[in-house]
Amino acid sequence: MRDMEGSSLAPLSAAATGFALGASLIIAIGAQNAFVLRQGLRREHVGAIVLFCAAADAVLMVLGVSGVGRALAAAPSLASAMTALGAAFLAVYGVRALWRATRPGRLDANTPLGGGSRRAVLAQAAAFTLLNPHVYLDTVLLVGAVGAQQAPAWRPHFLLGACSASALWFTALGYGARALAPWFARPAAWRVLDFAVGLTMLALAVGLTRRLPLPWT
Repeated sequence: MRDMEGSSLAPLSAAATGFALGASLIIAIGAQNAFVLRQGLRREHVGAIVLFCAAADAVLMVLGVSGVGRALAAAPSLASAMTALGAAFLAVYGVRALWRATRPGRLDANTPLGGGSRRAVLAQAAAFTLLNPHVYLDTVLLVGAVGAQQAPAWRPHFLLGACSASALWFTALGYGARALAPWFARPAAWRVLDFAVGLTMLALAVGLTRRLPLPWT
């Protein structure tokens, strides 16, 4: 029996490993996913957001497997700066979401909403993606560590699987949200969503600040 590196099943196994790992890391309640869900419900620049989030994950995963993860792990000051910026951004967005919960709107399932320009929405997507230290932990460090364990010939297959999981998830989250549009035609539903998003963002911000080193330590 041939070893795994020489087996014809090795590329499929590497791709499956990457897909399973990518799915397990991305399918979770978090700031980025909450933002994509809300934009999907509003039908605002969904394609651009899905493409950006999937592409950002892909780039970070490639960097991680290429060895950048080890470099970031050796730079604690950079990690602390990213944590502080991420916590501040999440806190501001969380407060804004709670404020929106006091003045809920409604969604007309037949009328796309245009509350923000594509540039502004993509800027928010970039902030949720790049100012979240957990994104680097998942894509650069964890995916990078597992990917580095693959045989060099099968690493592209591993990356393809991991990137596919991310792309499928964001596509399902962004476009699948439209199925919920009739329910979100009620202002009360937006109040619940914004309230939940606001509390989630603030909880994440608090969690990030606890990771910051104390000035007297």
